[in-house]
Amino acid sequence: MSKAKSLNKNNVIPNELYAEKDVKRGLRNANGTGVVVGLTKVGEVVGYELDEQGNKIAVDGKLYYRGYNIDDIFHDCVRCNRFGFEEVTYLLLFGELPTKQELKEFTEMLGSKRELPKGFARDMILTAPSKSIMNKLARSVLALYSYDDNPDDTSIENVLRQSISLIGYFPALIAYGYQAKRSSFDNESLHLHNPIPELSTAENILRMLRPTGEYTDIEAKLLDLSLILHAEHGGGNNSSFTTHLVSSSGTDTYSAIAAAVGSLKGPKHGGANIAVINMINDLKAHVSDITNEAEVEDYLVKLLRGEANDGSGLIYGLGHAIYTISDPRAVLLKEMAQKLAISKGLEDDYNLCRFIEKRGGMLYSELKGTDKPMPANVDLYSGFVYSALNIPIDIATPLFATARLSGWCAHRLEELTAGKKLMRPAYRGVQPYLDYVQICDR
Repeated sequence: MSKAKSLNKNNVIPNELYAEKDVKRGLRNANGTGVVVGLTKVGEVVGYELDEQGNKIAVDGKLYYRGYNIDDIFHDCVRCNRFGFEEVTYLLLFGELPTKQELKEFTEMLGSKRELPKGFARDMILTAPSKSIMNKLARSVLALYSYDDNPDDTSIENVLRQSISLIGYFPALIAYGYQAKRSSFDNESLHLHNPIPELSTAENILRMLRPTGEYTDIEAKLLDLSLILHAEHGGGNNSSFTTHLVSSSGTDTYSAIAAAVGSLKGPKHGGANIAVINMINDLKAHVSDITNEAEVEDYLVKLLRGEANDGSGLIYGLGHAIYTISDPRAVLLKEMAQKLAISKGLEDDYNLCRFIEKRGGMLYSELKGTDKPMPANVDLYSGFVYSALNIPIDIATPLFATARLSGWCAHRLEELTAGKKLMRPAYRGVQPYLDYVQICDR
């Protein structure tokens, strides 16, 4: 448009003004740490310590759900060979670990909410498909407001009811949104499977995504573990902060969660796992032998020079805003990814991820002169897992949303209980005052 250039010019703010006005751009302090804007009991992310001068000290990453180390939760599920996402959801919502009976009752309650309201799939999903499953997911969440007899009540009891319903519905929402997209835009056959209340969240997702509805136990268990690792990441990540922010206005649950979905849709947040998958696909298209480390390294060098993939100069799947030495989610998922690789004959693909993790950080230092640690983040191995499970790339971020919904709902309940104050940060006006010119004189 002819006005685009002037629009851009009129919105430019010189960088030096941010420093002059002491503005924390991106809500980040000068040392890269986040500006503290709230307190939470839901989750804690530990990626560094601060010395007396406020400098970061790199440490092994840790992640806590309601005070429990995710490492302990993860390994207990592996050791007992059981599904754990429902238990983690209970923990996040209620703040305590369930007894066997409490977990049984809660799982049955979620199961009773697997099937969407009558007519919803036809009227709200199949008749109005979207090329973006995340867009369809946000619209579906907002539409559920109309199917709720008491949508605007923000009492804890009512919001808890709405939260459990949404957590139960999400597998069907993403699966049907994907099937509608395939049918309407990709000219593929439409496969709709009803959810089964007795199955876990992970099992229902695989059953409803796949044309035959078939899956193996290791596939479902690994997806379950991935959901556990994505369920919560503190109150400061963009989508959870969005949940706090929007909830502080007193709006309804559907509006708050739809806003969080919109946040996660952004490529700088939830879309990062797709970026890893696209990067790996581009690597395979330009490297003749992925087991040849010299060839792979040449490609990684081109990535960092902006000569490959999307030209961003980034190796996706490395580095994190908080974690310094290690991302605990990547460490844990890497363990299970190896088992999946062996079961599916994908050892070469798995070893490719390991080489990117090992050599990529060194290349950042050598080529870009940065001393910032660049550990593998969860997206590197979740991208591998989703590919190995034959999960369509369209579903990668919606799966993230399905997992993180448990954390969002927990943060919404916390904001309504403990926050109780409209968030109202300040923006300083820097536009010079002008004399108004009448339209006849312009």
